[in-house]
Amino acid sequence: MEIVWSAIVLTLLPWVGSFAGGSITRKYIKTWYDKDIKKPSWRPPNLAFPIVWTYLYLTMGYASYLVWRDGGETLDGPARLPLMLFALQLVLNWAWSYIFFYFHNLKLAFYEIIVMHVTIASCVYTFKSVNETASYLMMPYLAWVSFACLLTYTIWRMNPPNNGKPSNKKKN
Repeated sequence: MEIVWSAIVLTLLPWVGSFAGGSITRKYIKTWYDKDIKKPSWRPPNLAFPIVWTYLYLTMGYASYLVWRDGGETLDGPARLPLMLFALQLVLNWAWSYIFFYFHNLKLAFYEIIVMHVTIASCVYTFKSVNETASYLMMPYLAWVSFACLLTYTIWRMNPPNNGKPSNKKKN
């Protein structure tokens, strides 16, 4: 029964911080994101993002469970580094929405997502030594964040600081 609870908790863990980030995103997507900034024509429609993130949060959460399980269900064994990297990328994932949508800091959001990308790639690499399936489960997430890096960079470059408008938010 403990294994079932571990699987459920770790699979759902990515959603913990995403709820707050999601509420920030929803608030600013209808105002600032849709109306005030330029976006490339190749960006996905807004509806695609919650669908993709639902799948990614499930797979990355389950991947963390597999590493936890096969790493001996302790942070003293082979799962220590992979799960520490997982926790770091998760915090970076949660923080990105605030940086981009709440603070409107496109430049910082780009640099932050690059660090997140490297951390996710490190998860893919270190997960493989503990559970190969977990590593493969992280690859769609790595691919999506690779795309998100390009999208974030493009939006940052298309929108000079303040876009010519006064703002009480932090500068790009």
